[in-house]
Parts: sequence; structure tokens; C-alpha cells
Amino acid sequence: MLIGFRELLDGCRATGSAVGAFTCYTLTTAAGVLRAADAHGAPVILLVGAGSYAAPGGSVLLPALRTAAERTSTPVCVQLDHVADRALIGRALEDGATAVMADGSRLPYDANVALAQDVRALAGRHGAGVEAELGHIEGGEDVAAATARGALTDPDEAAGFVAATRADCLAVSIGNAHGHYASPPQLDWTLLARIRERVDVPLSLHGASGLSDDDLRRAVALGISKVNVNTELRARLYAELARRVPETAPGLRLLELEESLADAVAEVAGEKLRLLAA
Repeated sequence: MLIGFRELLDGCRATGSAVGAFTCYTLTTAAGVLRAADAHGAPVILLVGAGSYAAPGGSVLLPALRTAAERTSTPVCVQLDHVADRALIGRALEDGATAVMADGSRLPYDANVALAQDVRALAGRHGAGVEAELGHIEGGEDVAAATARGALTDPDEAAGFVAATRADCLAVSIGNAHGHYASPPQLDWTLLARIRERVDVPLSLHGASGLSDDDLRRAVALGISKVNVNTELRARLYAELARRVPETAPGLRLLELEESLADAVAEVAGEKLRLLAA
């Protein structure tokens, strides 16, 4: 069943848990995530990346994920992830996204605020939630560079940003990164605690695929309410394809292959949901 973005996140804050947000490139990926959600009785967010949505067929994928979400027994949001294009965000809201991420993290502070404010107004007309990002979350090779140049989230700046934008959720940069980590990540727990003290909206942690189980549990304990997972799902999908394609090629057993892929996604998503539970 569909649930409001802020309602879902506030529920997680109240129970000391976090919602798993999983990037879905296909309906098979989403089926695996929803299978895990139903098995664990846990809410989830189905993420659609900007590249997927802008690609041919992307405008069909998002409504399809919404339909799938409506038919589940657990609370689900469908979110357009990491987008700075206002027109693309508007299209996604028309296509049924229940949340969007206005990603102005590469922009100057004032421009980031302006983007989030514009998207807040647009999303409000659709009853949708808004996530924003302050402090840029780099790719795995660039964590040290991001830290060195001060791209981590500043707690005082974050407080002003949330007040100005009325974002429902803030993605923070505390040493986390998208993709694979070049070396074991060193998350700044003191910084996270300071941000939590200054910001009274749910916090989001991206780049969870490369974090240890202990780091994820600690992040949730310190106030993270939403955790994004992408790379780990894709890695497992490719491993499952390598294993099952030769086995299912005789007879072209496509349905059997699709079921295997959904089960593989469900296993990864289920592992994350167990870690994020209260």
C-alpha cells in the first residue's frame, strides 16, 4: 500500500528504525524488494534513478512501480532519486511519484536552497514528499577528496537549509559514498550526532552498499531514518545472471530466470531490512 513519504519516515523515527530505499531498474528488481518487504513486514521505498526515468521506457517504469506498490500489504513509497532538473521532477510527479529527491548538492548553497524550495512547492501540489542533500556525497574513489575540501554536511548550515526549504528529509554526507568504497569507510559519527541535534527532520544515508553491518546499525541508532541501497543489488543481480543464464538457456526458460533474479534481490533487500529494524 502507498504511504506518504514523511509519514513513513516519521514512523521510523518514532520506533528507532530506518526504511530501506532500494534502486529499481526493472519490475523484476521491484518484485524482489517487495517480496522482502512482505516477508519482513517492513516498509520500503522503491527508488527510480534520474537516468532510468529519463531513458526510453522510463515514463512507464515509474507508474508501473506505483501500481506494484499499491498492491502490497506493507507501506511503500515510490521516489525519483537524485534529480536537479525541475522539468523531470514535474513529469515524475505527474506519473505518480510519491516523493522526489531534489539534488542540488553540486550547486552553490543559495542555488541548492532555491532548487529545494521550488521542488517543495511543486511537490506540495501533488501531495508528495521532498528529500534534499547538503554536503556532496561522492563516488567511492572520492571520499578522501570530499572530506578534504569540506564537502561534508555542516550541522549549522544544515539547520538553516532545512528551515529555508522545508524539506521532509535531508541526505547527509558524513564520509559515506555512492558505489564501491576504495578503502574501508570512516564515517564521522560525531558529525552525525551534531547534525541530528541541529536538524529536526528525518536524515538519509546514501551509499549503504559498502558499509558494514555494525556501521549501519550505529547509523540508525544515531538518527538515520532512511538508508539507500543500489550497488549491492546490482552486484547480486549480475552474480545471479552469471550463475543462472547457463542453467536456464536450454529451453529458453525466461520465467525461471526472472524468478531467480527476483529471489536474489529479495535476499539482499531482506538482509538490509533486518539490519534497519528497531
